Amino acid sequence: MKMAKGKIVILGINGHVGHAAAEAFAAAGWQVTGFGRSNRQPVAGVEFVAGDADDVAALKAAIADADVVFNGLNLPYDKWFDGRAEAQLARVIEAMGASGKTMLFPGNVYNYAASETLLTPDTPERPERPRGEIRLRMEAMLKAAAARGAFQTIVVRAGDFFGPGSHNDYLDLLILREAAKGRVALAAHEVPHSWAYLPDLGRAFVAVAERREELAGYEAFHFAGHFVTSGEVFEAIQAVSPKMLTRVPTPWTMLSLLGLAMPLMREIVKMRYLWDNPMRLADPRLEAILGPDFGTPFDEAMGRTVARFFTESRQAA
Repeated sequence: MKMAKGKIVILGINGHVGHAAAEAFAAAGWQVTGFGRSNRQPVAGVEFVAGDADDVAALKAAIADADVVFNGLNLPYDKWFDGRAEAQLARVIEAMGASGKTMLFPGNVYNYAASETLLTPDTPERPERPRGEIRLRMEAMLKAAAARGAFQTIVVRAGDFFGPGSHNDYLDLLILREAAKGRVALAAHEVPHSWAYLPDLGRAFVAVAERREELAGYEAFHFAGHFVTSGEVFEAIQAVSPKMLTRVPTPWTMLSLLGLAMPLMREIVKMRYLWDNPMRLADPRLEAILGPDFGTPFDEAMGRTVARFFTESRQAA
């Protein structure tokens, strides 16, 4: 019987990146436990433990015998404020204690100003919006824990998530929102945008976790993913669409009006600068860890994702 490479607990097993991480670690031969309120998306080979992330005792019990903890917990997009995101992270930090374990933490590009077109781990972090300031404070909390020797943290920063079966992200909420009517909403300009294919991002987390003993107490890596234009996204979608599609501009004015009544849309509109400016992630250190030819070609990755979207849409109709 093959021995597991280590034990990892996935906090937020039902989230976009948590689910992808669970699949990737299980496939890589780790002993994987998922933690969440419900087992909404069961993963083959993954044990599930029910619990509330607001309960520090439940968190402690769930991660007690883990080598690595993947912190995939996240609040709804419009619920980050008034200290709630920091409080959620503080509970996980308390549960981790002075365990010496490794925490894996998904990062994003919110920490950076729109004027920064190439984002490396050495790029100065100057948030453009309050949401970025929140992320900066959260990462500072993790740096402080690492500095006092409580536990190791490895951040992997990535662009917008997409992947087969991933729901409630930018791709399905906005770009494919009217795909059933033959319309795909994409920026009228051809400014490239950073995307992260979730199965690949999950495997990147596996790669750094398996090198954790070689890494410092706090590390931040940048996952390059795919840096592609709206035209390239449209072509990849059209290639697997069961019907001919029309590309229409992102309806920012309509989204702004919807935001008057819908907090989620209001917060999405505030982050429009991410689509109006080219912000490319790069990290030679992570590329060296992942090795040559890592990652799924963009057309294949987007094709798998959109094909699943159209299949699910037909089944729901």
